[in-house]
Amino acid sequence: WRAAGSSAACPNTNFLKGLKWSPDGACLLTASDDNWLRLYDLPQDAAAGASTSGSSCSAAGGAGPDNLAPALRMHAGETVYDYCWYSRMSALDPVSCCLASTARGHPIQLWDACSGEPRATYRGYNDADEPTAAYSMAFSPDGGRLLGGYNRSIYVFDVTRPGRDYKRIVTHKRKNPESITGIVSCMAWSPAGDVFAAGTYTGGLGVYDGRTYELLLLLSGTKGGLTQLLFSADGNYLYTGARQDPHMLCWDVRHTYAALYSMERPTAHTNQRVQFDIEPAGRHLLTGGCDGAVLVYDLSSGQLVDRRQVAADTVNGVGFHPTLGLLATASGERGHNVLGHVRAA
Repeated sequence: WRAAGSSAACPNTNFLKGLKWSPDGACLLTASDDNWLRLYDLPQDAAAGASTSGSSCSAAGGAGPDNLAPALRMHAGETVYDYCWYSRMSALDPVSCCLASTARGHPIQLWDACSGEPRATYRGYNDADEPTAAYSMAFSPDGGRLLGGYNRSIYVFDVTRPGRDYKRIVTHKRKNPESITGIVSCMAWSPAGDVFAAGTYTGGLGVYDGRTYELLLLLSGTKGGLTQLLFSADGNYLYTGARQDPHMLCWDVRHTYAALYSMERPTAHTNQRVQFDIEPAGRHLLTGGCDGAVLVYDLSSGQLVDRRQVAADTVNGVGFHPTLGLLATASGERGHNVLGHVRAA
């Protein structure tokens, strides 16, 4: 399937900026350069198509080239910095159907994924008591806490208490080498929720205790600004990707301060967030890149095992469906007079 907005809503300068499946796999969320969040329902024939002998989704049921229309659209107001699903989201429980977004000059917004209406806001303030926007977010696995990444700080919000009530974790202190400097650009919880990792645009990477918020591990070796972190299913390994850096790194967070191995991708000359994802079985990692291809790496060795050309420009989003054999990709970049598109295959 391919999804694209209408020409009136999405001018030719528009392009997608990643994608994320909902935790239950019922729908797909995208952000675009036009500052809109778009939610797409999973097509009814997707399960049947995924269970067949691997036929192309673009041909399933005689579908046309642009056959998916967004079920909901939510305007973020300004440039979208980050967006994420509520970690306990299930279509069977309408109360849990929500997502969060953060945009330039705006507080963290909690959206209702059934109506597209705002539910609540979580507001962070800087040292001058001025409202400031979060650059990254991450819900805890139990759904009780929402982390917001700010300049030299992480704010911990109680999901049930919107507003400006939060706990501040200072990630960088002057004259303290045991800290990570700069804007907290990405975060990720371990599946067990006992630790979380935070990365910055200066390349700082730290692992924190999920209960006391103390820094447990400081990792160095990233050359570019970190844009994505992802734990393995068992929580023992951490995978990192950065902008202006062609190397994705694998870390064993149990007993090492150096990366185990690196995986290359063509992202050395871009500031875009280029996503990667791990298949549900945990054996392979897929990543996009600036050459329009999806690369497949074996996580047991870090070796490249496959490469598929899926777009004519930068593939900035990849995501595995949590239960079905579907992979979604998003592509696009500024400067090309074409629409971005999201494709599931």
